[in-house]
Order: sequence, then structure tokens, then C-alpha cells
Amino acid sequence: MADLGERSTTAVLLAAGSGSRLGLGPKALLPFRGRTLVEVLAGVLLDGGCRGVVVVTGAGAARVAETADLSAYTVIDNEGWQDGMGGSFQAGVAAAPAGDHVLVALVDQPGLTPETVGRLLALHRPGRVTAAAYRGPDGTLQRGHPLLLDAILRADAAESATGDAGARHFLQAHPELIDLVDCTDQSGGEDLDTPDQLGLLG
Repeated sequence: MADLGERSTTAVLLAAGSGSRLGLGPKALLPFRGRTLVEVLAGVLLDGGCRGVVVVTGAGAARVAETADLSAYTVIDNEGWQDGMGGSFQAGVAAAPAGDHVLVALVDQPGLTPETVGRLLALHRPGRVTAAAYRGPDGTLQRGHPLLLDAILRADAAESATGDAGARHFLQAHPELIDLVDCTDQSGGEDLDTPDQLGLLG
């Protein structure tokens, strides 16, 4: 694995949403592989090579804390989760150890694998953003998650977050910094948003 500029990488797992379109409660607590989705994905991030995981909860935070075993991770409760992903993104980045790169993942992507995480870590270049990408029907690569922010970029990315936008505004302003990494062999990169996508849970 390539050294990451002699820095470690902490994962931030955004898991604050209410899952209102699914109508099944917080996505973090969806059953997956005999556990909750948030537990499985936090474990995937560790298995992929991140040194630690910050889990940002919000909707149903007390229930998540009671139901899911997140004792191995740093858990941050974003009380303003209803204002959108931006606040959760900022809280997660702020909780990651100073000087670490930050790998941002979404709790509603059950297709995430340790291999995808490891690939992003291995291919990251100093001072850049390394993003998982997936091929669409036309064969072109589309940027998705996870997203690895270099340590020197994380503060600016967090500062730009607002409303329902995490790193999006920062990425739109700095396309020249983004390296896409094809992870189509691992998954399609789909988000679990609507009832017809529950099949993603296997």
C-alpha cells in the first residue's frame, strides 16, 4: 500500500439521516448481515485500512446508541441533522484526529467493501481528493463515495459544507484536485433511498 504522505486516515461514516423515503426508521439500523447497517459498514472501513472511524448519528440517535454496538468507534450526535448532511460532514471531519486524511462514507451504501476502501488508500496522492467512481450505463465513470480528502484539504472542504451538501461545493470548485478510482468491480455505488432498492441489503 502506498504511504499516505506518512499520515493516517480516519473514516467518517455519515449515518444521521432519518430514512424517511424508506419509511423504516433510521437507515443506520436497517438489518444487514445479521447486524445493523451502521455496524457492518463501520467494520468495513476498519477492515479496509482506516485507523479509526467516526460515526455521525442524528435521527433516532438514542435508539441507535441502544441498538448498535459502536463501542469500537467515536460516535458524534449531530443534533442539527434535520438541517442536512453539511452539519454532519463538518462534525465528522472536526472529530477526526488533527493531521489525518479523512475518508467520507455514507451509511446507505451497503455495497461498500474493504477492497474499495483499501484501493482508495493505496492510490491516494498527496494534496488531492481520491474518489470512488462507478461506471454508468453509458460506460463513463461517475464520481461517488467513499471520498478521501487529503489532510491539507479537509478544513476547506468542511468550511464549504452547507445545507444538504457535504463536500459537494468544494469538489465543484476544485475539479482539478479529484482523482477518480474505478470501483465498479466491487459494487455499483448505489445509495439505498427508496423501498424498491431494499434488495441492495441482500
